[in-house]
Parts: sequence; structure tokens; C-alpha cells
Amino acid sequence: MDNLSRKLLHAACVVALTGAASNSALAQSTRKDLKTGNKLYDLENYRASIPYYERVLAKDPNNAQALFRAGVAYLSFDKEKASDYIYKAQKLKPKVSRDIEYWLGQVDHLNYNFDEAITHYQAYNATLKKKNDTRREEVAQLIQHSKNAKVLFNQPKDIFVKNLGPTVNTQYSEHSPVISSDDKTLIYTSRGEQVTGSDVKKKGIAADGEYFEDIFETHRIDADNWEKPRSLSGVLNAKGHDASIQLFDNDTKLLLYRNDNNGDIFMSEKTGGDWTAPKSLNDNINSKYYEGDAYITPDGLTLYFSTAKYSEDGTLDLYYSTRTAGGDWGPAKSLGGTINTKYDEDSPYLSRDGKTLYFASRGHNTMGNYDIFKSQWDSIGRKWGRPENLGYPVNTPDADSYYRLAPDGSYAYLSSYRIGGYGEKDIYTINYIKNVTIKGMVFSKQDSTSIIPGVELVFSGKSADGTAISFRDITKPDGSYSVSLLSGRTYQVAVNKDGKNIETQEFAVPISTNDSTSITKNIYANYVNLIADENPNMRKIYFDTDKYTLRPESIKTLNNTASYLKRTPGLNISIEGHCDSRNTDEYNMVLGQNRADAAKNYLVKQGIADARMTTVSYGERRPAAPNDTPENMQLNRRDEFRPVLKEGETMPVTQPEPTTTIIAVPVKPARPLPGKSKVKLADGTKVKTKVDDDSDKVKVKTKGANGEKSKTKAKDGDLDSKAKDASGEKAKIKAKTE
Repeated sequence: MDNLSRKLLHAACVVALTGAASNSALAQSTRKDLKTGNKLYDLENYRASIPYYERVLAKDPNNAQALFRAGVAYLSFDKEKASDYIYKAQKLKPKVSRDIEYWLGQVDHLNYNFDEAITHYQAYNATLKKKNDTRREEVAQLIQHSKNAKVLFNQPKDIFVKNLGPTVNTQYSEHSPVISSDDKTLIYTSRGEQVTGSDVKKKGIAADGEYFEDIFETHRIDADNWEKPRSLSGVLNAKGHDASIQLFDNDTKLLLYRNDNNGDIFMSEKTGGDWTAPKSLNDNINSKYYEGDAYITPDGLTLYFSTAKYSEDGTLDLYYSTRTAGGDWGPAKSLGGTINTKYDEDSPYLSRDGKTLYFASRGHNTMGNYDIFKSQWDSIGRKWGRPENLGYPVNTPDADSYYRLAPDGSYAYLSSYRIGGYGEKDIYTINYIKNVTIKGMVFSKQDSTSIIPGVELVFSGKSADGTAISFRDITKPDGSYSVSLLSGRTYQVAVNKDGKNIETQEFAVPISTNDSTSITKNIYANYVNLIADENPNMRKIYFDTDKYTLRPESIKTLNNTASYLKRTPGLNISIEGHCDSRNTDEYNMVLGQNRADAAKNYLVKQGIADARMTTVSYGERRPAAPNDTPENMQLNRRDEFRPVLKEGETMPVTQPEPTTTIIAVPVKPARPLPGKSKVKLADGTKVKTKVDDDSDKVKVKTKGANGEKSKTKAKDGDLDSKAKDASGEKAKIKAKTE
């Protein structure tokens, strides 16, 4: 708690005591509870004071002074309740405290109401009569905190903050997470009451009424769960405050804090599975002032630490000390004015490569209390760069500190007071939200089986700070798609076909904290796919209402299908009969079967083996279009032809269709007689001939029974011939006499 908060608490207590003594209307028990609560409140034992104030409020719900003091006491445990109590107290009694505007600013700031907080701080500042009142500077800083918080809160990062859960965190304060090199053991500090292990003893009570800090250990069960913690009582946990700082040297050494000599840094070694008695670091590190946290580099030669030794007002700054191998720590050197401010800097931590410094600060552009900052090492200038606030939601309007990266650097641990915790400070993990792969297929909603190739899918969403983001893919011939997009948000999925939007769907993508997550999402679109999914060699055929007689155009289509099946001897097919909804389902099932049988029977007559074909009727159950117009009903009266493949089998190879090309070969015939002639050959081919009067120019036209044609001109031995076979393939020859 800052100096201004402490002064205001004491002042409020004096006013409260006076008010309590003069209120003769209170019952004796109420006065006693109020008096006891005030004593605990004055000692800053806020947790213990709350039950007494609650008993007063149970008898007198509109006791403004009890509401106000209980609200202040709740600030560390339940920010929302603190706001409710203080606002209610102010409504009942506007001048319940001369510092009411200050506390309203506090609760609004902690509850993310930054504009309101600024208004209350400004109102409080106006009550300070002396221009040189030292509180003015602190209020100005609080106003700046709210301004900073408003900016950072409105520019959030794509980060997932997760509480470690009730096995580790309690209603008390848990902080200083220290993770082993294999990420399976967590050593941390708690002011909780639980004590386990062989050396079981009741924890001591500190001056503020809370338990002393002790060091605990737990082991990971899986990604989200931990074993029941045990206290590292005995040599590590003394009578006062003890806190974990860092495991290093292959997890065989532990830096820890003890409140000896106003707070010093110690080291313990592990031998035979037990920790040795901690030893204080030398006088270049520890002093008669407060030293709170530290970090030793992997090579063991540099120590970064926080100390109040060198500041005039007892605030913490960051220093470092080096040593030679086997030597002791040398004189401390400041990290400089780029890192250190006139306010507290604490909890230094370096990335494994030593290029990024993480630390907690009450200065710079903090959102309030401690925030986590990072600074990059400038190897050219050989100095630390300007600190950068890690932003929201890593940081909050309350205290955030003890940022520690996991061994692989993919996420971090953090201690934080924030809304939604289990009580006071809790331990959290900080995970950067990663991309996930969304893949699947696009089907027609009409039958849920017809794939739709060539569909454009556009996933549109927003990043955490509100920036628009979009990801796109087009379905392949098999109807499949795949996109990589940012997880942890809801996307609007635009389904477009042929440049037109079919529909827009909504898809919520869960949070993923690794890059290997894959999610299958099949999309069913309101689209009738009439041609794209058809084999061009096996087109649908259509029927008249209530009929299964083959139409002339259907016979032509079936001829093509028969030709294709002859050229693909390994292919079996299913013939599916469909109907519109004009009649009953039972009637339509029979009609659909008749339609399928009609197509099959015709194909059998064309030489396709019966065993290669199966038939099935779907009646009206799989419409290609809604049965709402005559045109759509026509689309539903149909036969469809689908390949039947065994599991793992691919489409058989289709042999090319044989072609016949008529080519006129230049020869030197006998001189023809002038005139015209027509003749029909035995195979049905018709031949027309025309010879001019001089017998030097001859024209010959042929037309075959299957539609093949040729046209040849010959003059003085030169030849010009064109031909087209039954399939439409053309050939052209020109020859000149040598």
C-alpha cells in the first residue's frame, strides 16, 4: 500500500473512532463490534476487521461508517464488493470520510471505470488546501495511471490468462512462482494456512494479522492440474516471511527471500533430496535496507536484484553484480535511469538468451500499482532499451509482478491481484493465443451429401484490439478447404459461389495456445449444386410428372453414359431415382424405383452388364431444390448416376474414345469425265462428285451414316481436303504436285 493510502487509512480511522464513540443510538454489541473492527483496521489487519463490520451491518445495514470501512478493507479481496460498499456509504452520508473521493477513485480504477476514477481523483485533489501538499504529487500519479490504463485496456493483446486453480491458489496471497527446468515442479510462496509434510507446525501470524509467507512445492499432474502442495517447512521456512525467488544450476540451488535485516536474499543447495540451511549473499548484495527479489543468469556470473539501499525515499531500484567463476559477488551497479524511475522497480528476470529483461515497476506507463515491463538489450550501444509495457491483459489496474517464463519460453507465470481470482494475489499462466487449422468440406444443405467445389469461404473476425482480420480459402474439386486462423474468437463465415454470397454463418473458434491444433468444421450451404459435382460423362436425366418413361433427350444422355461405361470397364455405378413432393412418400418411393429401373434397363440394352449397376429410390427425400415452383419440382424428378467405389479404391482409368478420321490421300487418278454424279455405298455413305468441263477440276463430298463428312478439291494434281469424323474431330490436308 502506498504512503498516501496509509495516511488516509489512519485519518479515516480517527474519524471513525470519534463517530463510533458519539453514536449513543448503537446497541452495546454493535458498538463493541465496531470498536474491535476499528482496532484491526488501524493495524491494517483488513481481513480480520471485515467480520466485525459485517456483524454491524447485519444489525444496521445503513451504517455508513461501517460500510465505508468495510469497503476499504475489501479492496484486496473483493474489488466489486468494495465498490458497492463505498458507493453505498457515500450515498447514505456524502461526507462519511473527508477522503471519500480518493477511495471512490480507487474502487473505480480497480473496477476498470477509468473516466470515473479520474473525476474522483480530481475532486479529491481540489480538497487539498495547501499547494505544497505532498499528496498532490501522488494524486497526479494516480490520475496518470487511470489515463494509462484506459489506453492499454482499449488496446488488448491476444493473450490468454489462466488461473492455476484452487489447488495452488487460495483465499490468501500466492506469488513468486518458480518452475523447475522440466516444467513439472512448481515452488511458490503462500500466506495460506495449510501446512503439510513431516514438520507440521502452526504458521505464525504477522503484524497485519495474516499468516507469514512460506515456501510451498507442488508437482504437475497434467497440463491443467497440480498435486496437493506441501510446505517446505524446516530449514527453508523460518519464523518470519520466506519467499521463493529462483531455481538454478540444474535445479540444485534455490534463491529465496527472508525478512532478516529488513529483507535479504539467501541461497540454499539441494543435497540428497533435502535443502541445506539458507546462506545470506554477501554485503555487496544485502544491506540493512530491503532487498526483495533477484535473478542469476544461466552462467551463474551475473546477479540482478532489487534494493532500497541506494534510494533516498526507500523505493526499490534494479541493480546487478558480477563475479568471476568460483568468486563472490562484486560491487553492485545500477541498471540506469532508462530502467529505474523514482518509483519502485522489482522482480527482475531475463530471457534465456539474456537479450530481454522483464521486471515489475510502479513507474513508467503503468496501469496502476506494479505492471510487467520488458526491455531489449542494445548490443551496439551496450545498454538496455526503453521499457515496454506488456499491456492488457498481462497487466491490470492492480498489482502484477513476478513474471517468469516457462522453460521452453512458450508461456509465462505471473502473480497478480485481479478480478475473478480466489482471494488476494493468485498465480496465473500467460499464454499467447495461437493460430489453429480449420478444415472440412462444404456440402449442399439440401441433401447433406453433395459436395460443392469452387466455394469461396471468408472467415472475418477481430483481433483483441478490435482490428479487423480475415482468412480465405476456396474449396477444392472434392469440396475440401483448409484455413489457418487466429483462435479464441467468433468468426463470420461468408459462403460465396460464382461471385455471389450464398449465406453467412457464425463459427466460434476456441482458444488454442499451441500451433498444432486442428479443428474439423464441415459447412452446409443453402446451395443447389446442379452441375459442378456431376461427372460430365454421367449427366442426370429428368422425367415428366408422375412418369418414368425416358424422354428423347434422356436417351441421348444415356447413350453417352453407355459409351463412357464401355470405355471404363472397371467402373460400377449406382442409379438413384428421385421425385418431387406431389404425391405420398410411399408412392414416390415406388415411382423413384421405376425411374431408376428405366435407366438401368436401357443401359443393359446398350451392352452394359447388369452386374455393374445397382438401383436405389430416394423418393422425395433428397430434393435438389425446394418443391416450391414448377421449375424446382422439375429439378427433383430425376435420375442421378454415382460411381460405386470400394474403400481405398480410386476411379478406374477411362480408355480414350476411338476416333475415325477420313483423310484423302493424293494419287494421280485417270482423268475423270465431266459432269455430276451421286452414289450411296454399302455402309450408307453418300458420295457426290462434280467434274468441270475441262476435266481439270474435281470436287468430291462424302457424308457417312454416323455423321462423318469430308470435302475434297483436286485441280491439276493439287489436293485440298477437309474431313470431320462422328465425334466432331477435324482433319485438313493440302498437297501440291511436285
